[in-house]
Amino acid sequence: MASYRKQQLSVLTMNTVGFTACFAVWVMFSVIGIPIKTGLSLSDTQFGLLAATPILTGSVLRLPLGMMTDKYGGRPVYFWLMASIIIPLFLISKATEYWQFLVLGLFVGVAGASFSVGIAYTSRWFTRETAGFAMGIFGAGNAGAALTKFVAPTILVAYGWEMVPVIYAIAMTLVVILFWMFTYSDESHKVESSVTVMDQLRMLKDPVVWKYCQYYSLVFGGFVALSLWMTKYYMTEYGHGIQDAALLAAIFVLPSGIIRALGGWLSDKFGAHKVTYWVMWSSAICLFFMSYPLTEISIATRDGDPITMTLGVNEYVFTALLFVVGIAWGFGKASVFKYLSDEYPDRIGVMSGVVGLAGGMGGFTLPILFGVMLDYTGVGTTAFMLLYGITMVSIMWMQWSGESQRDREMRKQFGPDVME
Repeated sequence: MASYRKQQLSVLTMNTVGFTACFAVWVMFSVIGIPIKTGLSLSDTQFGLLAATPILTGSVLRLPLGMMTDKYGGRPVYFWLMASIIIPLFLISKATEYWQFLVLGLFVGVAGASFSVGIAYTSRWFTRETAGFAMGIFGAGNAGAALTKFVAPTILVAYGWEMVPVIYAIAMTLVVILFWMFTYSDESHKVESSVTVMDQLRMLKDPVVWKYCQYYSLVFGGFVALSLWMTKYYMTEYGHGIQDAALLAAIFVLPSGIIRALGGWLSDKFGAHKVTYWVMWSSAICLFFMSYPLTEISIATRDGDPITMTLGVNEYVFTALLFVVGIAWGFGKASVFKYLSDEYPDRIGVMSGVVGLAGGMGGFTLPILFGVMLDYTGVGTTAFMLLYGITMVSIMWMQWSGESQRDREMRKQFGPDVME
């Protein structure tokens, strides 16, 4: 028993370290993309596409790699995933054309699929009562985005942006070696060989899954999108240099990643539905104020001298609201996967792949839409207007669908007071 406990902790630790490294690589263009944008004279839409390109492959591959984890085990799938990104990561330092960055970004984006592999690999080592907390700890690897905010600008200023992917490639090589040394396999964690791809995909007919996809496209997709966007936003809207802008963006990114473990614990204790409910309403209130652009109103008076009022959110209030949104989404990322571990414990790999795909696609499409809306309107806060609208859709869906499927089944089986 002690040996198994030791293996549990070792697997959880190395999974989290690997996911942190992968996430740092996944959002690397949020920092190095800024000097690349300047050097290549890119538009905001082109910058959004550049930053989002790695998110595409990381999202699309989440489902097949989640299924492979169910079938072959997490250790080999995770190892080869991380090893596969080292060479294209290094080659980014040699790229000079826009299309080269896009192509290499697609290959490096495989790092984003580490989530569905790691979440399935982690959850198999823990019971249902502790899975939420364990997955929350693993999900804290989202803080890899904050690691990029701290490390990449320092390297960029000292040695140039080209050195960032080189150092990241060296670091990833070390992580891969340590991962293989300190992780384990358990044959009982694999899905029976008789289970086919079609058997796994058949679960997609469950309409409840798509509700969780909607939630995750906001709390995770929005998190990824703002991780990619906020450094540039602070530079253009408030006039900060790249290092200060990245540090301010980390005020959103770092707590949102670390707090996920607490979100898992709260979801274990109070249920995924209650936690997600408060996540959505907190997000809606903050995003409503953040989306309000700087506005000047001139009021005509009787004596002919107009009264001019300026409406908007200053930098300090904006940053405070951004911090609250980050905390809320950190809880939400954990609570959505608590839904999945409760309702689909035997298919967590494929379910995490599906929901992770939806979240990743949100992270891919949102930065592009941010750029398009900014190019079209010239209003910087349009990104938060869009996120506010998505949040309200999630709230309406939650109000319409009510409690989770598992809650309804428990009420039906044990009576109306069982969830009190």
